[in-house]
Amino acid sequence: MIRSELVEKIAEENPHLYHRDVERIVATIFNEIIDAMAEGNRVELRGFGAFSVKKRDARVGRNPRTGDSVSVDEKHVPFFKTGKLLRDRLNGS
Repeated sequence: MIRSELVEKIAEENPHLYHRDVERIVATIFNEIIDAMAEGNRVELRGFGAFSVKKRDARVGRNPRTGDSVSVDEKHVPFFKTGKLLRDRLNGS
């Protein structure tokens, strides 16, 4: 499902809301999650999962094409851990 499909589904299930308002709500939720993670905070949605940021240290990697050693800088990457309810539902429990 992509963002526009999510907006359409929410708009269909809530006919009392304007489509532009649903778009604004979805954008606000995503932006708040992004802002919190950019500050290094963890975002937990009970039953769904938790978004966090993990730090990857600098290392020496390899260029797969040439085999040369390449320096890879330290970086921060997003991480998602599923919640128990989501895991159980995916596994049919």
